[in-house]
Amino acid sequence: MKTRIQSLYLLLPALLILASCGNSDQKKAGAAAADQPQAYPVVTLATQSTTLETDYPATLQGIQNVDIRPKVDGFVQKVYVDEGATVKKGQLLFAINAPQYEQLVRTAAAAISSAEADVNAAQLQVNKTKPLVDKDIISKYELDAAQLTLQSKKAALAQAKATLVNAQVNLGYTHITSPVDGVIGSLPFKAGSLVSSSNAEPLTTVSDIARVYAYFALNEKQLLDFSRNYKGANLEAQIKNMPPISLVLSDGTPYTEKGKVESINGLINTGTGSASLRATFPNPLRLLRSGASAAVRIPQHLENVILIPQKSTTDLQGKKFVYVLDEKGNVKNTEIEIMELAKGNFYVVTKGLKAGDKIVLEGFQSLKDGTQIKPQEQAADSVFADVRNK
Repeated sequence: MKTRIQSLYLLLPALLILASCGNSDQKKAGAAAADQPQAYPVVTLATQSTTLETDYPATLQGIQNVDIRPKVDGFVQKVYVDEGATVKKGQLLFAINAPQYEQLVRTAAAAISSAEADVNAAQLQVNKTKPLVDKDIISKYELDAAQLTLQSKKAALAQAKATLVNAQVNLGYTHITSPVDGVIGSLPFKAGSLVSSSNAEPLTTVSDIARVYAYFALNEKQLLDFSRNYKGANLEAQIKNMPPISLVLSDGTPYTEKGKVESINGLINTGTGSASLRATFPNPLRLLRSGASAAVRIPQHLENVILIPQKSTTDLQGKKFVYVLDEKGNVKNTEIEIMELAKGNFYVVTKGLKAGDKIVLEGFQSLKDGTQIKPQEQAADSVFADVRNK
């Protein structure tokens, strides 16, 4: 028994020495692993072309919004159209019951018959007087008087005819037709309503929406950017050089037809600090309606610019930074400047980076300036696939 105990006492120091050596080896291995550079994904930057798009709230209006108002007083006899109906130029819209104008036509027609009889009687008197004057039976004064009477009766006939024309025109106003092709608006007056030319509210509005105007606004800074982004000696030339623009409907879907900016208001609204612009879009399917809201999307094409993923940047005191890899494999926290407008999930860099620079893509939350890393090169085609596919 004593022999076994003595053996254990002899073995115990050896075991302690072995354990101590094992722990030391593990610590050395851990320290060596900690000294090894950590792997981070990096990408090499290159210049590329892209198109940025900016959306501006817009209000749509038909190229013509014509208020239909009565020119005569009377009761609405019949309404021939319904709200939202598509009408053609000259199509009958309303009939107004105004019997006084029918009476004026009949009165004018009767006055013409009376005036014609007077002209005929005066002509007979001239025909009767002329041969007597030629034979010196009566004086020339009688013929002159007869001719003056004939002229007077002819003038009365002309006046009667003019009165009839006016009466017929007024009677024609009782049948109201559409002055343009378009779409009928609201119909506040129904059959039986009393209407007159002094009514504040029109009978309806006909909107010509074969094309629509999209009105939107740019502030002073955006106007300056506009003048720099598009070539041209003057504003008119710059508008002509603008590419076609798009329209985003109120539900977020893109409109199929492309439009064109046609005019910019020459005055800046002092209250809003912005100027109004007008773009025109074709509307063959009559999908767009006056008064609707949408967004005008204006493209801006950029050549030879540097793009970086937004996830590759950090924010510090309102500034943007990225980790740039140097030739020795060390990273440097570098400040960059970007355009206000982004391309999806990518920033357009205006200062701080150049083609050929390598940046850390992600996972750098614990990374410190000057740290050496093990770069894992990522293919630029895969990193910027979303940009190049658009």
